[in-house]
Amino acid sequence: MTGSDSNDSLNDSTQRILRVGIIGCGEISQVAHIPNINFLSHLFRTTYLCDVSRQALAHCEKKVNSTEPKTTTDAEVLCSSDEVDVVLIANADAYHVEHGLLALKYDKYCLIEKPAAVCFRDIDRLIEAEKSSKGKVLVGTMRRYASAFVDAVQEIGGVDKILYARVRDIIGPNSVFVEQSGTFPQKFSDFAESDTQDRLKREDDIQQQALAREFEVPVTPESRRMLRLLGGDQANISSLGTHDLSAMREILGMPRGVSGAMLTFPGIFSVLFDYGSFPVTYESGFVNVPEFDAHIEVYSADKIVRVEFDTPYVKGLPTIMIVKEKVGNGSFQERKIRKTYEDAYTLELQEFYNCVVGGKTPKTSAVDARNDIELFRMILQAGAHRYQ
Repeated sequence: MTGSDSNDSLNDSTQRILRVGIIGCGEISQVAHIPNINFLSHLFRTTYLCDVSRQALAHCEKKVNSTEPKTTTDAEVLCSSDEVDVVLIANADAYHVEHGLLALKYDKYCLIEKPAAVCFRDIDRLIEAEKSSKGKVLVGTMRRYASAFVDAVQEIGGVDKILYARVRDIIGPNSVFVEQSGTFPQKFSDFAESDTQDRLKREDDIQQQALAREFEVPVTPESRRMLRLLGGDQANISSLGTHDLSAMREILGMPRGVSGAMLTFPGIFSVLFDYGSFPVTYESGFVNVPEFDAHIEVYSADKIVRVEFDTPYVKGLPTIMIVKEKVGNGSFQERKIRKTYEDAYTLELQEFYNCVVGGKTPKTSAVDARNDIELFRMILQAGAHRYQ
């Protein structure tokens, strides 16, 4: 889906306005989701907010540019409401599956912020629930909806001629980008100690399920932290892996395995994927330099295709495709394509709208997201010697 394709599809639709219930009024909702729904007021309207913090609810109420939304601390009240058509789930990772199941229970499409889940047990519960629901899940790996990324998939045209690929995501402090987003998010702590304890209990259960029972990796503070880095946004560790690995899969498919992994974190870690006829290196981590270095670069004998992503927290920064290739009798050509300033979050929401009104299954579905968990397993098993 390109930006123009999305707009054409929207123009052909009935232009029904979907009423959105948002679960989770934290940073990502304040910085991205609520503003983007406001901008897309011809497609969406926020009608319900849910959070365990009443101060967060009051703050986000003021950010909604429509009729004053209803608020609740109970996710099922929101999901069951006749005033909600679709559900956006952006709260703590430990509740993504539980609240996705609630949305599906009431036959509603839901956009679940990544990760949908980090263990097979939980993603399979979502997949099974979809079978008896009129609703479907779209997992918020929004980079895969960026126009330049979609174009790059077409430009590469398959894996049969690939010699090598590199996936990199090494970024500076996330707070730098958030503070310059112009959205002035706030954090609140007026929730009960029982809420914190419930979240911690759920997180521990999920980590034990993934690491010990499914991945057969020792459960240590270091392996828990790496799972969070690959899959989620827990314990103040920002997730990078889900975005990178999900995008890698769409361009290159699933690897045969992992040939090696140096899971050095804090710092920068590296993984070598085995794609049979070519290698893929994946490197990721954090530095103090306020730079956002996220890209995928694919090499063939006569062409190099690179997709560059900028921070999603500053609206309007484009995703760019760069193509370097041999032309004619040995000449060199470089093309730098910026198709649109529409950001990936906006394009993702437009595709979510198209899926709902058209009854389609999103490409970033729960079934698709199961493959990310398989990659988490491969990586953690390859580096398990660090956790003995």
